Formats: sequence, C-alpha cells, structure tokens
Amino acid sequence: MAMDLGGAKGGVKSDINVTPLVDVMLVLLIIMMLITPMLNQGVDMRLPQATNSTDKPTTQDNTTVAVARDGTLYVNSKQVSEGEMATKITEALESKKEKVVYIKADEEALYSSVMTAMDQLHQAGVEDIALITERRHEGSGGGQ
Repeated sequence: MAMDLGGAKGGVKSDINVTPLVDVMLVLLIIMMLITPMLNQGVDMRLPQATNSTDKPTTQDNTTVAVARDGTLYVNSKQVSEGEMATKITEALESKKEKVVYIKADEEALYSSVMTAMDQLHQAGVEDIALITERRHEGSGGGQ
C-alpha cells in the first residue's frame, strides 16, 4: 500500500511554461511599436514645406507652441488663450535645462497669429525659438 506523489513516474509537473508568456509579451511589444509614433503627433496641422529644414524633434521633452489654421494657440498640445500663453510657457520651461521653444504653425495660419505667439514667447523671456517645417521633396515644385 504505497502512495505515489509524482516524481519519475509521470505525476504532477511543477515547471513553468514560458512560451505563452513570451507570445503575449511579443504581441504587446508590437502593439507599443505601432502606437508610440501616433502619440507624439500633438495638434493635427499641415506644416509649410522648406528645402533647408532639418529633422523635427520628436521627444516629449520639447516645449512646443502650435498655431492652428484658425489662430488657436496650443502649448504642448493643450489649448491656451493668448493672455495665458506667457504664463503657461514660463511654467513649462521652469524645470527644463534647454530653454528652446518650437513653433508649429499651419501653413494656412495667418502671419499675425504666428507673430502673436512669438510676442508672447518674448514676453515670457524666451530667446531661442525654432520653427518646424516639413521637408520639401525633390520632385515637388514650389509653384513660385
């Protein structure tokens, strides 16, 4: 009357099967790789094209001011009014080591709207301003 508790005769196995875990982790990795570029987009707009543009900054650490087609102002993808823009910029740059502000303006935005944003940046004490444009492809003519 002996009792068998597993062991070599094919009883209960206590090993962890990691194959399903690896499968789930690979699926999650692929999903994150597809979703991450969509998160950096911010405010949807059509940027002007230029031949001398460099690659756009894509990190979340940058302070970005967006000027929409209708003149609406955004600081780091959050809509702000003209009066509160200087304070929002000051708050955004408080903890930053690099005090550069990037301006993204829709190609159909009024020049006066962009100048209003730049005036607010100067009022906030920002000295380094960069304009973001799309790179013009070699085949597309400027029409000028």
